[in-house]
Amino acid sequence: MEQQNQFPSRRRKSRVIPFGYKKSETDDKVLEPIQEELEALEQAKVYLDNSSYREVATWVTKKTGRYISHVGLLKAINRY
Repeated sequence: MEQQNQFPSRRRKSRVIPFGYKKSETDDKVLEPIQEELEALEQAKVYLDNSSYREVATWVTKKTGRYISHVGLLKAINRY
């Protein structure tokens, strides 16, 4: 059984592609979700109760392989 896509695609609003999304191969104006990165952000929200943004950003970077700064993490958490 195939897992349902719980994170929807989004329209691209600016030049910068947000953490957790990638450019669609078929349409440059659409961003496709990256499940692993968005799930890591969900876990990061829980970890922020006991850890600093720098520590959690380092953990997210190691878990996903895509760099995110502590400021970028703050913005990503506030965005979702």
